Amino acid sequence: MSLNESDIQEILASEEFRSLVRKRISVSLTLTFIMLAVYFGFILVIAFNKELLAVKIGDTLTIGLPIGIGIIVFAWLLTGVYTRWANHSYDNRVRSLRNQILNR
Repeated sequence: MSLNESDIQEILASEEFRSLVRKRISVSLTLTFIMLAVYFGFILVIAFNKELLAVKIGDTLTIGLPIGIGIIVFAWLLTGVYTRWANHSYDNRVRSLRNQILNR
């Protein structure tokens, strides 16, 4: 069973759909701002406090390298957070809304 134009318009006009879109935007922007804050925080440390990142934690390794790798891992984790939220919450609500419209 597929959606026709009137079904699509009904979905777009529903408050549940609008709420779903607001939630997705909210989650996406929150995670984006968190990642930007971490990334630009690192860039600002590079720009204004290079000595901090130059602290040696071994014979040849500085603390900047593990922090940089940590930022990459953090980005992966945020991607995982979004994916988990989408798979367990967002996709279920989308499916429910679609089924609700199709079963009328």
